[in-house]
Amino acid sequence: PARPIGIPESYDEHAKLMLELAALAFQADITRVFTFTLGKEQSARAYPEIGVEEAHHAMSHHGNDPIKLEKYFKINVYQVQLFAHLIAKLKTLKEGTGTILDHSLMLYGGGLSDGNMHDHNDLPLVLAGGAAGGVKGGRAIRYAQGTPANNLLLAMLDRVGAQSEKFGDATAMLTV
Repeated sequence: PARPIGIPESYDEHAKLMLELAALAFQADITRVFTFTLGKEQSARAYPEIGVEEAHHAMSHHGNDPIKLEKYFKINVYQVQLFAHLIAKLKTLKEGTGTILDHSLMLYGGGLSDGNMHDHNDLPLVLAGGAAGGVKGGRAIRYAQGTPANNLLLAMLDRVGAQSEKFGDATAMLTV
């Protein structure tokens, strides 16, 4: 295929291209770690491709306005769909007796649960992948109020064989 030049004009095309590159890097065993910000609440990015002309940040400060809440919801659904695109791709890539998704551990979420209030409690996080049998899926888990998010990251490190006694403000390893 022709080599792409520059960054695609369409955000959708650009995001999916980056996620496809991550999947290829996993498949080729070039890396087993990748970080990608689909969008951040502080961004001035609009999402005209899904009918949201206003900036993400302005919609995160919705003030409980039903119109802004609907647009903010659309942005969040769109970003989850992009993550689902990556998950679906990893599910198709065979690796050993399973798939790359079976042998991966991926975290998706945001830094705030309510951008309007700048609330970082009850973060909406999704853990996907099986960590080569180290994580049981199909569950929703709620941890005690005030549990540092780094407790989850410490547990994730453990599940992928990168044990650490400390990670940021972690107080204990979560059971995942």
